[in-house]
Amino acid sequence: MSSPRVVAVEPGSPAARAGLRAGDEIRAIDGEVPRDVIRWQLLTDEPEVRLSIDRDEERIETVVHKNDGEPLGVEVHAAVFDKVQTCDNHCEFCFIHQLPKGMRRSLYLKDDDYRLSFLYGNFTTLTRFTELDLERVITERLSPLHVSIHATDPEIRADILHNRRGAVSLRWLRALLDADIEVHGQVVVCPGLNDADVLDDTLAGVLERFPELSTVCIVPLGVSQFNTAERMRPHTLDEAVRVVEIVEEWQETFLAALGRRIVFAADEYYLLAERPFPPAEVYEDFPMHEDGIGMARTLEAEFHDPTAEPVGTQAGFFAWVDGAPAEGYRAPRIDSPALAVAAGEPVPASPVVLKPRKSAPVGVLTGTLGAPILAPLVAEIDRDDVRVIPVPNDYFGGNIGVSGLMVGEDLARVLAGEPEGHRYVLPDVCLSRGVFLDGTRPEDLPRPVEVIPTDGAALRRALEAGR
Repeated sequence: MSSPRVVAVEPGSPAARAGLRAGDEIRAIDGEVPRDVIRWQLLTDEPEVRLSIDRDEERIETVVHKNDGEPLGVEVHAAVFDKVQTCDNHCEFCFIHQLPKGMRRSLYLKDDDYRLSFLYGNFTTLTRFTELDLERVITERLSPLHVSIHATDPEIRADILHNRRGAVSLRWLRALLDADIEVHGQVVVCPGLNDADVLDDTLAGVLERFPELSTVCIVPLGVSQFNTAERMRPHTLDEAVRVVEIVEEWQETFLAALGRRIVFAADEYYLLAERPFPPAEVYEDFPMHEDGIGMARTLEAEFHDPTAEPVGTQAGFFAWVDGAPAEGYRAPRIDSPALAVAAGEPVPASPVVLKPRKSAPVGVLTGTLGAPILAPLVAEIDRDDVRVIPVPNDYFGGNIGVSGLMVGEDLARVLAGEPEGHRYVLPDVCLSRGVFLDGTRPEDLPRPVEVIPTDGAALRRALEAGR
């Protein structure tokens, strides 16, 4: 159990007026030691907050006075202060098991924690969920949650999770739905295990047992070159086509029975199946955009209407590992280099940006799966000196081609063969606090890059800059 450590204090906030500083260790709030940032926020929501602070080997007692509901104005170092609930499943498709050696230790931590599901959208299997967890979720209304289903057949689910508790842990899903908790489900489809007829049966089970689910996203198995599980392999074209067909058939069934489609296939499936993406309206406001559902259509819409509010994207399920608490649980003021230095934290990198020059050719860096999505959009710009540069992912290998898993090593290899003096645009989805997954930074690359938000409007602005 660690204590929340202050890494930033918003100037002029109640915390600042009370004298809190970056580096303070908060030992208790009104006599309670908070387990996580969720409890922290509830405890600090009162108009009078009593804090026990350790500062420079001295214990300080102070009271922060503020308006009821006014933010304290403090950002703490992590989302969870006690131990993260680790996963005791042994899923052969788990990407944590497919990481190369030598990465920073925090990336190898495999969680199954409902709090991270609530805060970051991580998927939990509920195999370690308890009555106390259920009570807290209901009492504090920790919604939405994200649950890995994979199969509704108990034996198949237990086999996929390599955990006998997987056969019965979906009872907690039923309890969450009974308590009106919003839940998004996920099925990672492993060819030969839970695709085809098993997937069809799973979606029938969703309609029969869990019709209150907000969404169910169907995502393909990612297989890196470090996967040693014999049963894990990429989809064939025919298998991908069948998955898309099953999803679309069930969309019509759910729409007729419940008035909404519920189930959606990841964009990657349409690429694998060589099928066009569904129209934007099929995605029903893109509730699972972060899981790769409808990203192509949102990027297209944002590109065509730069004034629209972008959906944006985040750095995926690694985002929680080294980052600050999730959005909504941070101080309004974040990412100040001066405060980061004072707290002993790494300063978020300021990417090396090449100032746009008139008529400078532009290269748009993206994963191999993003290239066919970006190419037709880039072609719409009235410039013949803009091109898409796919970056093969040799670092992870296998069938990994999403932009969010691009790393500095692969980008450096590709950029080394590119001309100097050009502009190179990089989506920020592959960075977490200015760092790639392999630990390198944009300034380590052999060519300067412009890091832009991962949305269509930002891409269009970047392409039109310097014309």
